[in-house]
Amino acid sequence: MQVSRFILALVVGLGHASARANIYGYIDEQGAAHLATEKVDSRYQLFLQGRQFDSSDVVTIGPAKPELLRYLSQHPNVKKFEPLLKAASERFAVDAALLKAVMAAESGFNPDAVSPKGAIGLMQVMPATAERYGLQGDKGRTIEQKLADPETNIRLGARYLRDLRRMFPHRQELVLASYNAGEGAVQQYGNQIPPYPETRNYVQLVTQIYQLYQPKAATGRLPATVSSGRGYNARRIYMTIPGRRNLPDASLASNQ
Repeated sequence: MQVSRFILALVVGLGHASARANIYGYIDEQGAAHLATEKVDSRYQLFLQGRQFDSSDVVTIGPAKPELLRYLSQHPNVKKFEPLLKAASERFAVDAALLKAVMAAESGFNPDAVSPKGAIGLMQVMPATAERYGLQGDKGRTIEQKLADPETNIRLGARYLRDLRRMFPHRQELVLASYNAGEGAVQQYGNQIPPYPETRNYVQLVTQIYQLYQPKAATGRLPATVSSGRGYNARRIYMTIPGRRNLPDASLASNQ
């Protein structure tokens, strides 16, 4: 896997998602951001507290908000890929804010990201998923090389989300769970979020970030700048997802 300038992974607990979806975080002495769905240690402050997928509560910004909000809302690659996100959003009728949230959780806006299972690019699309939608390798480029192209990657990720939404209408939590663990896993558990800690925390994370990217979110009140921090790590976001390699085989159909 190539080293990302902007690394995003989620530090998750091993229990079920809580009734209220919280995200904690802090900025370390090197200027790098760390996020988690639980208070891992004393350095972590409440970043987001708000609704989970089945609640109408509004998101509340905690004491760690200013720097962490800038990391998510003012990331340079958000603006860079905005035209591609807008085009995919309009073509497949998928909310651009949702595309951004999935991209943040999947790759941290790193177009060169490759997961241990072989998911590629900004939206972490599996080659098998791409082949399902007609993408083929040729003498010029392999399917993996084509998937690394941001436009192709975003388009296929948006198309997959569109189809998952058709499969699970009005159930965004199942759309996200399917994107993480595979639609087969969701169906196996009676069209409910599978009891995989990573998948439950993934749904929680994307749901919260999705709210931040919506126009009404509190991020709009922040200055439109990104702090340069202190060197290379200043624009990195660290989250580690234990168990990602250990999901059941059903996840191979997903974008992990």
